[in-house]
Amino acid sequence: MGNICGGAGKADVAADYRPSSPGTSNYKTSGSVTTSNSTTGKLSSGGSSTFMASAGSGGTSGGFDEAAAGFLEGQILEAPNLRTFTFLELKTATKNFRPDSVLGEGGFGRVYKGWVDEKTMNPTKSGTGMVVAVKKLNSESMQGYEEWQSEINFLGRLSHPNLVKLLGYCWEDKELLLVYEFMAKGSLENHLFRKGCAPLSWELRLKIAIGAARGLAFLHASEKQVIYRDFKASNILLDASYNAKLSDFGLAKLGPTGSNSHITTRVMGTYGYAAPEYVATGHLYVKSDVYGFGVVMLEMLSGKRALDPNRPNGQQSLVDWAKPYLADRRKLARLMDPQFEGQYNSKQSHQAAQLTLNCLAGEPRSRPSMKEVLETLEQIEALKSRTREARGGNGTSSRDRAHGRSAAVHQRSSPRANGDGRRGSRATNGHATKAR
Repeated sequence: MGNICGGAGKADVAADYRPSSPGTSNYKTSGSVTTSNSTTGKLSSGGSSTFMASAGSGGTSGGFDEAAAGFLEGQILEAPNLRTFTFLELKTATKNFRPDSVLGEGGFGRVYKGWVDEKTMNPTKSGTGMVVAVKKLNSESMQGYEEWQSEINFLGRLSHPNLVKLLGYCWEDKELLLVYEFMAKGSLENHLFRKGCAPLSWELRLKIAIGAARGLAFLHASEKQVIYRDFKASNILLDASYNAKLSDFGLAKLGPTGSNSHITTRVMGTYGYAAPEYVATGHLYVKSDVYGFGVVMLEMLSGKRALDPNRPNGQQSLVDWAKPYLADRRKLARLMDPQFEGQYNSKQSHQAAQLTLNCLAGEPRSRPSMKEVLETLEQIEALKSRTREARGGNGTSSRDRAHGRSAAVHQRSSPRANGDGRRGSRATNGHATKAR
């Protein structure tokens, strides 16, 4: 969590649709929030799934495709390895849940900033020890309870550098709380769309896409595949070095088993990101997640939200409007985020656009796997290094030079060199910014 900067059967889109907030608070819990300027809608939700051990897992790292396990760097624990907090401990850590500790608020409760000892996890005085994010759920919300269970069942057992770490939980009387690591740079959503946040460079966006792809590929690589089901910019949190981590597993489901290609479940997720086959039929494929990844890629390329009713007719759905631009290299520049100010590698952007278009294919079987997505993104990132070497450190494309862009723009040795490091003062924990 970070700073600013169910049942089987036919699909059922809930009548109690509520729009989600486009970054109107610093911190959001699971659930949707009604705001006047919201742009993305929350689909209906049902029960959670229990994450069962993969057959033959034999410990902490089994159950993975052997070819994938080497680069995914993750583990599946046989049982959640979480600290059980008392309500009093979390009350102390958050200064009695005082209003000035609130990082954000959502449909199922509030998220508070807390302080604990890094080794013992015991509560400490404000300003000492380790910062954590404490999500306090509304005890009267059945959906909140189901998502609380799902977070523990999934995130409590999945360990990977690109998944937000769940540190512990509390269940005392009617009180339900979750304790997460604090993500210093907040959510991708805020960095893309929140006014006042400095724009992310092309290099940083590519780095974030790769990190998020690693996290999603890890989920899909286990023998009993995990379908994340709510991949969106507000669920991608960034640490102090802009490493991306997936958060909020309240809607996660186990994937199909045996010869089945999909599972059938009540429609859940967020309008604009949910795959068309899932919205239309309730059939959920592993590659339904890939579609959501494509939508986020498109948001990062364009700097536009997946859905925005304030845009002109024909442009409100970003995917529908953008596909012709993704498919035509000559039109791609008109799609790219103006905040780049032309400072991106045109060959990289073209290949990223092609990958995005493949992820957004209408049929699940036509989309690449997340392993293939990750490999392609890493190849795109490496492309710039090869270009620099071939051109003696220039790194600019012919189109870049034609526009008179400085080669120095393409020679940054690290993301911090481009000024994005100044955003730290604007960040407020990332889980806070989620709109569900």
